[in-house]
Order: sequence, then structure tokens, then C-alpha cells
Amino acid sequence: MSKFIVEGGQVLNGEVSVSGSKNAALPILAATLLVDGISTLHNVPDISDVHTFLGILETLGAKTTFANGTVTVDASHAKPAHIAHDQVKKMRASILVLGPILGRFGEVQLAFPGGCVLGKRSIGAHIHALSALGAEIIESTDDIHLKGKLKSAKIIMTESSVTATENAVMAAVTADGKTEIRWAAMEPHVQDLCKFLVKMGAKIEGIGTPNLLVEGGKLQATEYSITPDYLEAGTLVLAAVLTNGNVTVKNIESNQLDSFWQSLRSVGAQIELAENSVIIKPHNKLTALEKLQTAVYPGFPTDLQAPFSVLLTQCEGTTKIHETLFEGRLNYLFELERMGADIKILNPHQATVSGPTQLKAAPIVSCDIRAGAAMVLAALIARGTTEISDINYIERGYEKLDEKLRQLGAKIERINE
Repeated sequence: MSKFIVEGGQVLNGEVSVSGSKNAALPILAATLLVDGISTLHNVPDISDVHTFLGILETLGAKTTFANGTVTVDASHAKPAHIAHDQVKKMRASILVLGPILGRFGEVQLAFPGGCVLGKRSIGAHIHALSALGAEIIESTDDIHLKGKLKSAKIIMTESSVTATENAVMAAVTADGKTEIRWAAMEPHVQDLCKFLVKMGAKIEGIGTPNLLVEGGKLQATEYSITPDYLEAGTLVLAAVLTNGNVTVKNIESNQLDSFWQSLRSVGAQIELAENSVIIKPHNKLTALEKLQTAVYPGFPTDLQAPFSVLLTQCEGTTKIHETLFEGRLNYLFELERMGADIKILNPHQATVSGPTQLKAAPIVSCDIRAGAAMVLAALIARGTTEISDINYIERGYEKLDEKLRQLGAKIERINE
């Protein structure tokens, strides 16, 4: 186990670049299983989730390399091998192999996936979408087991699920004819997967909308660059605002964060947006929002709710937080309370945060990937030295977060135990 030791009170200044998107890289890695040949992906984040996913691809018979942000996947000899629980329990994104393996080989068997503890996350939306395409469900208490030749269909998703939409799209590009997917997720990483599939030879209309029209074609291996991680961008921007620094965050697609920018400006943060960068300047005063409510894209991202709530501890007034998507996502608030934050937890989905409050150092833990990032942000502004444990969660989703913060002047050290 490793931990971060953070000495709070440092003002961040300088420039920092955002890495490639974890949430885009994983489904695109899964999509490489659709074809023979070598796919080459650039701007891939060097994080543990990517390495875990590459291990799953290798279990399926693919050959992979990873160096300097570039991954190659040769899926010429991939096969529908059973993927054991010890591999998939590490992250829920392992479910993304369902669509491409089923579509290419006609059968897939996968142990039920694990990952962050964010309440009950059903696989029902995945099964519904793949069944609509013709998959037969083989009953099992231990595995997800599907088989059958897929055919085009009209799929009305049971929810706007990101990974279920991604599985549906990857399966649909292998079916004859046109598949319509309604109530599709619209997140930037879903769009990036669709763009990758188009480059492989598929035809997809409606990218970035809730209605997708998907037509398969002769797919072939290709070369592609992963979109920047808008969630990492938001986290680094919040670090700059919290410390009242002067920071430029580069390698972003600013139009992916419209609701986030709006919320930042509403509390009084000073930001200057360009297409691929943002400048954060010192502010005079921060004022609470009436409500911070998460929503599916293009609403406020659930993955930035915890980091943004740290900022709310420094805003004058009381903000109501409403987490609409996941149970368990507010568990990190208990850690912020230990640091002195003024918080009232109303129920598993709602809480209030009042400020401004001087946070104080305390031993704290990462509850999940995004809550872990929030703990780092809290430590940056806490009085004293904070110890953050369970940073394996953080390193699943953020490439060298400690190094990037040190580059801006933070006093943060990674300790191996």
C-alpha cells in the first residue's frame, strides 16, 4: 500500500498539461478486439486501470505493448476465453469486452465485474441492449454468459448508461443493417469511442446526441489519439482555484465542461477559456451555490461532484449537494468532516456544505477514484500535514497527479509502504 503526504497552504502557479481520458481509453481498448491487425492508440494515460485492461486483452489472446503514451493491440489471434473473477473484480469497466467479443465471435463469458463501491450498479442495461440485438442469455449465478449471431435492431436503452451505450455501439457495428440506439449516453468518452469506430470503418450518425444510428462495415485496425481527460482537467482547475493561484491548464477540450465552467463562475472563480486551455487567476471572494446537482452529460459530471464539494467548503454560505446518479458517492463527506468541514448529510443522495471553513490536517482515506482526488484537493488547503491512504484508487484514474501538482508548487510526496 502507498500513501500521499501533503503539506497544505501552498499557492499553485505555472502550467500543467492534462493526460488522455481514462474513460475514453478503456472502451476504445475494448473496441480493438473487433478486428484483426494492429491498432495503435496515442495519448493513453499510464494508469493502473489501463494496465489491468491490457491484461484482460492478453487473456483473450491479444498481444499488446505500451510505451510513452502509445498502446498497440494486435487482436488477430483473440478468442472468446473465459475471463476469471480475479481479473475483472478490479474494475467495472471490464464489462466493456461484452459487446466486441460477442459481436466478433458470437459468444462471451465474463465473471461479474467489480470496481469502486458506488452503490448498486446493475448490468441490466447491458443485457437489455445486447438481447435486443439477438444475444441469448445463458443462465448462470457466477458469470455473464451470452451467445448468438447479432442482428440490427431498434434499441431503447433502459437508462442513459455510459458503459451500456458503449457495449451496444460496439456490438451494433458487427450486425448487418442499421441499428438505432435511443436514449444513448452522450458523454465525451462515448463520443470518442464512436469516432474511433468510424475511423475503423463503421458508420455512426448522431454522435453527441441521445439518438445514434449505427451501421457496420468492413472494420479494420487503425491509429487514433485519445481525447484529453476532462475530469482530470476539472480536478487540476479546482486545485488552482482552491489555492487561489495563477495556473494555465493545457491540452483540454473546453467545450466538454460547459456546466462545470458555469458553476465555477457562479461561485466567483476567475477563469479565461480558450479552445484547448484555461487560465485560472486569483479571485477575491467565493460564494456558495444554491444547489450543486449532478446529471448525465451535458449536466454537471458526477465524477467532479466530490472535488467541487471541496471548493464549496471555502465558499461563503450553504450549498445543497444532490447526487442523482450513484448511491455511496457521498461517503467521502465523512472524511471532509474529520478535517473540520461543516457538513450535514441528509440522505444517501443529498447533503449540505457550509463555509468558508479552515480545513485542518487529518489522516484520511480515498473512498473511490474521484473521492480520492477530492481528498488531495482538501489536503492542499488544510492547515498542517495530511496523510492520504488507499491512493490505489487515485492511481487507477489519474496519471501522475502528485507529479503534476508538484510541478505547480504543491508539497505532496508519495510514500511506498
